[in-house]
Amino acid sequence: MTTSTTPLPHLNWPQGDVTTIPYALYTDPDIFDLEMARIFQGRGWSYVGLEVEVREPGDYLVTNIGNRSVVIARNQEGNLTGFANRCAHRGVKICRQRRGNTRMFVCPYHQWSYNADGELRGVPFIKGVKQQGGMPDDFERADYNLPKLEIETRNGVIFASFDTSTPPLEEYLGVTNTTWFDRVFDGRELKVLGYSRQLIPGNWKLMFENIKDPYHASLLHVFLVTFGLFRADQKSQVLMDDTGAHGLLISQRGEQKADESTRDITNLKENFELADPRLLDPVKEYDGDATVVMQTVWPNLIVQQQSNTLALRQIQPRGPGSFELAWTFFAYADDDEEMVTRRLRQANLMSSAGLVSTDDSEVIKLAQDGISAFQDESGTLLMGGKGTDNEQHMVTEAAIRAFYKHYRAVMEI
Repeated sequence: MTTSTTPLPHLNWPQGDVTTIPYALYTDPDIFDLEMARIFQGRGWSYVGLEVEVREPGDYLVTNIGNRSVVIARNQEGNLTGFANRCAHRGVKICRQRRGNTRMFVCPYHQWSYNADGELRGVPFIKGVKQQGGMPDDFERADYNLPKLEIETRNGVIFASFDTSTPPLEEYLGVTNTTWFDRVFDGRELKVLGYSRQLIPGNWKLMFENIKDPYHASLLHVFLVTFGLFRADQKSQVLMDDTGAHGLLISQRGEQKADESTRDITNLKENFELADPRLLDPVKEYDGDATVVMQTVWPNLIVQQQSNTLALRQIQPRGPGSFELAWTFFAYADDDEEMVTRRLRQANLMSSAGLVSTDDSEVIKLAQDGISAFQDESGTLLMGGKGTDNEQHMVTEAAIRAFYKHYRAVMEI
């Protein structure tokens, strides 16, 4: 792996520049390995699940931080824990189910067993058989506990980190992002409505860029612009935290009509109507006038509020050219049946096969396809200027530039 004192020799990226992005960032395996070490195993909080998913002692879920499989569990004392999903003996995944309930985690290979804190409790034949074999006299179980994760929660959402020096979660999010995060996660008990997973043949950063990019939303997404859900002429904001790591796209729903400001939106179809208009029957439930809020939390989380549909999207990198996107759709535990039905119906807009999100999956693949053959070249991020400050409009790539400003600092490029 490349070290912090050795620059990547094939990466042509002028110091401090965030208006050009080398295509090698999306394709090079050495860069990917460095990202996994510095970003996902480094000093930061990764989203790993909801407390409601591990409500009772013995409950667990299996997820990823970067390309590392981890287990999030609730121990017998009722505390949340997390540890690496690999046996200390030979590295085999000890937990193969996505979620469940158990008192002990047993490796399928040699049946070493661990409790919910990742502590080694059982080793078959530790004393040998008929005075033959067995572990050495100085073998101590405590030396083979699984690597533990730091765990923090906020209003029912679980974050984890491999790094013990990661700052407190609220400080990590910053004031702006904490405020908008708490708008959705306001302390009410949550209820999981369902899951969706998709494997996208593109670099994981392209997904983060996509959510930080209001420029494309008014041009690519026929459904959004046709029905006035997200358009360049609407009242909107692009907000970042002080580091540029996290970001927000905030928009207020507009009208389904064309005017001078929409002349470049060729996908606008004024005469389109829905066979079932209930797909777009939002009701106001939050303070303020924002109807769409897309929040990105470095390095792996997208918080989605589109009208009344709510979802968490977790980015799980598989390699330089692919990532898994894990969706968790949720409601509030006190929602009535009508609201739950509304949230589920509106989930048809943004999901792995949604009327809107499927566009993003396809264009990310097309981006990866185009980039892969031109690894020595670079892309351009100049819409809205060269800055990384907040904006009060959507015709900008400021949030992507801010993302790469932070990325360069963490990666020490």
